Amino acid sequence: MKLLLNIKKENDDLGKQVNNLVNILSKISYLKFYVTLLVITCSLSIHAQDVSYNDGKKYTLGEISVSGNTAFNDGTIVTYSGLRKGSEIKIPGEAISTAIKKLWGSKLFSDIEIYVTKIEGDTAYLEIRLSDLPQLNELKINGIKKGKKESIIKDNKLNKGVKVTENLITTTKNFLTKKYQKQGFYNSKIHINTIEVKDSIQTARVNMVLNIDKGEKVKIQNIDFNGNNVLSDKRLRKSMKGTKKINRLRILKRSKFIDSTYQADLGHVIDTYKENGYRDARILSDSIIINDDKTISLIVNVNEGEQYTFGDINFIGNTVYTNEQLNRLVRINKGDTYNGILLQKRIADNSKPDAFDITNQYQNNGYLFSSINPVEVSADNNVIDIEIRISEGKPAYFNSVSVTGNDKTNDHVIYREIRTRPGQLYSKANVVRTVRELGQLGFFDAQEITPNFINPNPAEGTIDMEYSVKETGSSQIELQGGYGGGGFIGTLGLSFNNFSIKNIFKKEAYKPIPSGDGQKLALRLQASRFFQTYSFSFSEPWLGGRRPVQFSTSISHTKQFLFNPQTRNADKSRSFNITGITFGLARRLSVPDDYFTLSQSVSYQRYDLSNYNTGLFTFGDGFSNNLSYTVGLTRNNTNVDPIFPTGGSTFGVTAKLSLPYSLFNGEDYTALNNEREVNDAIRRDATSTPNDINNATDRIAEIDQQRFNWLEFYKVNFKGTWYTQLTKNLVLRPNVEFGFLGAYNNDRGIIPFERFYLGGDGLGNFSLDGREVVQLRGYPNQSLSDQDGGTIYNKFSLELRYPITLKASAKIYALGFLEGGASYNNFRDFNPFEIKRSAGLGVRIFMPAFGLLGIDFGHRFDDIPGQPGSSRNWETHFIIGQQF
Repeated sequence: MKLLLNIKKENDDLGKQVNNLVNILSKISYLKFYVTLLVITCSLSIHAQDVSYNDGKKYTLGEISVSGNTAFNDGTIVTYSGLRKGSEIKIPGEAISTAIKKLWGSKLFSDIEIYVTKIEGDTAYLEIRLSDLPQLNELKINGIKKGKKESIIKDNKLNKGVKVTENLITTTKNFLTKKYQKQGFYNSKIHINTIEVKDSIQTARVNMVLNIDKGEKVKIQNIDFNGNNVLSDKRLRKSMKGTKKINRLRILKRSKFIDSTYQADLGHVIDTYKENGYRDARILSDSIIINDDKTISLIVNVNEGEQYTFGDINFIGNTVYTNEQLNRLVRINKGDTYNGILLQKRIADNSKPDAFDITNQYQNNGYLFSSINPVEVSADNNVIDIEIRISEGKPAYFNSVSVTGNDKTNDHVIYREIRTRPGQLYSKANVVRTVRELGQLGFFDAQEITPNFINPNPAEGTIDMEYSVKETGSSQIELQGGYGGGGFIGTLGLSFNNFSIKNIFKKEAYKPIPSGDGQKLALRLQASRFFQTYSFSFSEPWLGGRRPVQFSTSISHTKQFLFNPQTRNADKSRSFNITGITFGLARRLSVPDDYFTLSQSVSYQRYDLSNYNTGLFTFGDGFSNNLSYTVGLTRNNTNVDPIFPTGGSTFGVTAKLSLPYSLFNGEDYTALNNEREVNDAIRRDATSTPNDINNATDRIAEIDQQRFNWLEFYKVNFKGTWYTQLTKNLVLRPNVEFGFLGAYNNDRGIIPFERFYLGGDGLGNFSLDGREVVQLRGYPNQSLSDQDGGTIYNKFSLELRYPITLKASAKIYALGFLEGGASYNNFRDFNPFEIKRSAGLGVRIFMPAFGLLGIDFGHRFDDIPGQPGSSRNWETHFIIGQQF
């Protein structure tokens, strides 16, 4: 017969260990007859009504057996329990309770029972009966996309073989419920079922089915505030950046509830009060009400407190800067409404690394170890006196400067861009500028460039600087396709943007090309049925290696055939050949600041026409020479990432000039022009004979050959682009462009080259005669200029960009745009307000493996010139590139 010590634990209630013997014996008074019989049989003298742990009798343990559904060895279980044969314990007593706790603590069992199987004299024999916790065999997750399942398994440790406990199930449910509520799925439901696996394997196993019903994101019907008398509900709702109530007219901000965003917005409400002088304002409570239409309403109870003003602002500890200098940075006067948020920004604005604040003033002048702390010293009568306590510390100097992560780019290419040098006084502005310069190189992932401060030593005033970079693909294979100029245009280009020309004859340097010196080498072939273009260019950004003076050169050749737009065929016996060469220098300036670059170039082009008569070229057989000088002034201070700038601007003005040949070549261009007008009148005169017309046409061709044998012109371009970060994820990009082609001598006239072609994707630049193809989405390529191009154009655009991801593996952003522009043949027709308008959406994708990919859908609001009724149509524009 067994005396039962039934100390049992169900599932995962680890904290409540129960010795069932106590409960059994406490009820023996109810079963006196059976107890008495039990006592006689076992020869035990037990007074049941008084039994407790303290009254337990000492026994020597005999054999300890193990039973139940377990895959563990009997000896292992007994050893782990702490019970030992031959040891002396009390029954009931702490030894049994401790054994159960240890077994439960292993988290391996779902049920534990200990029995006294028999008692012989002072020897007690025990049996440990238990069941193993089941292991997870298979997991099935329903209700979410396949790509999301791995993260759920990882976050909740639901790997095969894990012990399935009630705690695991409950924790998983709570984790997923909170996760989806934070994402706005307030009514999400999580169901977990386990199914026992019955097979020949002795180990207890279960299959788990996890059903996820996220439901719809909950929308916010109302946001109401209680206790606010000074600031209205509307003002407080406006301060909540991401938590908005339903408004059908709002596009950019949604009304879906996200808990994490809501909690942050409660902080923004308090910040709004602090900005208005109510420094003691606080949220008393907030609640969520679920409405019948499955929306929610938010109720926020606030305590506004009283309004404060600034009193005296005194500086303590400043020796480097005077009080007057620091006051100019704080820009707060006595009597101003108290604004703790503004005061903190004037001391240290963490949202802007180059902010005009006290901390940057110190750190840009070497005081890295300085600290500035505002302290409220008095608040009598709601007037707050402030002490700004400054610990200046020693000026810090760079001890060593290093770079890590550049596997391909040579050190000297990086170090020449670094503005922090060993022994140099620390400057935060120089650190920020270095990060920008390294990002602008295009050789590294701009998002991964990190300045690391190593071994700061305030006592000695030294710091080690390490810039961590991550290489990205900088060489490019350009594969483009587009439709323009009457046919499909294909482009194949090789662009090596981190080339090393000094290693071009070293076989071991080809991996796959000689690289690492920051030079650029490009080969390009562009062709269609109507033309062929070949070009080669090379640039060295640091000529001589000491100063940022860029040297560039390019050689090109184009063969273009006469295209008939009516038949859409090309006559290859009638051609227009262009051969050109250019040399250029660009130098970074130091004034007005070092964001400016002055560029200069000299180019020569030879135009040869063979039976190539068009409205633009009246001389079908002949030539022209174009010797020109180009000077440009540009400024670029955009933020680090050249793919997705979030701030700064770029602008440039360039002038391309030829020599004023008409001043010294002895030609009478007035007489030539008059003679041309006479012959042109003969051609238009209805009474002229065919012979007269032919003679007049031939003479006009001869005159034009004289006028354009050496091209005389000037050309001015302006382009400005600004980037403004409206919110963390929205960037506004306005853009303005203007171009003008003019002549020194009106009698000589405007040249037939160097013209502007407006409209389309901007990729149809199939000629090297100086023409500029200007993008204006929503219209076919070059459809907004005459067939022979315009001499004036203007363009305005507004683009709103939203980053989807800016990771190194892929940078993707969406955009919406408004554009307008026009092209004109002369200044008399120029009107900047009469433009062709369009709007649309697009996506840009940049991946190291493929380069830049883009697609735009543009909707035009105006007719294409010469095509009435063509407005309100859509155009699709593509950008295709590949990088390796």
